[in-house]
Amino acid sequence: MDWTFPYASSRMPVLARNCVATTQPLAAQAGLAMLAKGGSAVDAALATAIALTVVEPTMNGIGGDAFAIIHDGKTLHGLNASGRAPKDWHRARFDGRDKMPEVGWDSVTVPGGVAGWVVLHERFGKLPFETLFEPAIRYANEGFLVSPVIAQIWQNQVDRLRDQPGFAESFLPHGRAPQAGELFRCPGQAETLRLIASSKGEEFYRGSLAQKIVAAAKAQGGAIALSDLADHRPDWVDPISIGFAGYDIHELPPNGQGISALIALGILDRLDIGGLTADSAEFVHLQIEATKIGMAEVRAHVGDPATMRLTPAELLDPARLDDHAAQITRDRVSAPEPARQSTHGTVYLAAADQNGMAVSYIQSNYRGFGSGVVISGTGIALHNRGCCFVLDKDHPNIVGPGKRPLNTIIPGFATQNGKTVAALGVMGGSMQPQGHVQVACRMLAKNQNPQAVIDAPRWRFEDGKLSLEAAWPEATRTALEAFGHATTGGTYLDFGAAQIIYRLGPDGWVAASEGRRDGCAVGL
Repeated sequence: MDWTFPYASSRMPVLARNCVATTQPLAAQAGLAMLAKGGSAVDAALATAIALTVVEPTMNGIGGDAFAIIHDGKTLHGLNASGRAPKDWHRARFDGRDKMPEVGWDSVTVPGGVAGWVVLHERFGKLPFETLFEPAIRYANEGFLVSPVIAQIWQNQVDRLRDQPGFAESFLPHGRAPQAGELFRCPGQAETLRLIASSKGEEFYRGSLAQKIVAAAKAQGGAIALSDLADHRPDWVDPISIGFAGYDIHELPPNGQGISALIALGILDRLDIGGLTADSAEFVHLQIEATKIGMAEVRAHVGDPATMRLTPAELLDPARLDDHAAQITRDRVSAPEPARQSTHGTVYLAAADQNGMAVSYIQSNYRGFGSGVVISGTGIALHNRGCCFVLDKDHPNIVGPGKRPLNTIIPGFATQNGKTVAALGVMGGSMQPQGHVQVACRMLAKNQNPQAVIDAPRWRFEDGKLSLEAAWPEATRTALEAFGHATTGGTYLDFGAAQIIYRLGPDGWVAASEGRRDGCAVGL
């Protein structure tokens, strides 16, 4: 590993036997507290995730979805805790529309994340389930000071969601978004989390909280029924993988978009990138072109796996990847463009312990607070993952009863010879697979250390435009434009937020976190 730090940075990595890295310092400390109590990396990840629903409500919530990849020291495990469409969501319900609604009840699928917390703890937890909720309940009850980044994102959501049921009551105290440095409390969240903790999720899917969700849906035009909630189950799945630069990169299979990163990395592994430097225009160009192909494949083929016409194995078939690689010109734009997907609605975390367990975990309300619908008195902000369905009757991702929509959130993982190398993730809508490709290329193909990887300038391709962070060398920008890329700038919110925990060997880990947000890596 190269331990130089060539990019401007506001932080250094944390090296320790036990680590947590996530987007918000209070949540990271919640996870570290579990490790200090003797908990596992999964205990730490869950306490962090639960706290994030309180202290970063602009990105995730109790009413969202979750995915995870866990290496228990011997075996890799995958969890899909995303929810399904209500049983009454037939295509005819959306007649007259050209796309799915982005807010309100007709964007709300069953929230799957709470059930994910339960099954992860049942399989890998060491501490009592209720213990994992203690920091989050304290933050909800006593309040926390809102950071400048979260305050800005909160304000950005107000006009879009102010009139949605329950939103202003829970998340606009004094009729406005809280300001930076202001104390925010949500006692309803505290009581909701107590009920989830004491019942191991039963209250959310089959008890009093489920009844409140369904009563609100009936009163406000939603379709979720008690049976939709009661029937929800997370799925343990086998991660899918591709070889890249001598490592194996793992993602979860569809309905997630992680396969797009694998397609891109599989293409790059065929393009002789060994002699290219990390910040060179040609290296960046090849990553962009490969990623565009991967995202186009997802746009065309991915949805609920039960209705996909191509399997993950077919999408990752070596001959198919060979054909994709042959499409790419090394000095000219040539690949298809991905569809736009929204940003700013996800949190990612990684955790690792001294026994060798590592967790790559992500949860989301999709767009910020999600649908904007909040169940009165509970602090449950319901996600809008249903807007990821399409209305094209010939598409595998067409909306339908009990289907899972295409899901953008993707945890990543790297191994070598079956052993953990890194848990990694980059939150941010369509930035996620693009971020995974950039992280893998720098960390695994160019041997940059995790903090340098995160600090390095990023690119993002969307709507035919290539956004480049200001820190890119002018020579790289000029050469990319000569290749045919239409370049533009962007704000720090446009390029995602990364967290990485990397295995140093039998004695510990290096954890790196995002300087573009409130990222925090901690260890003991």
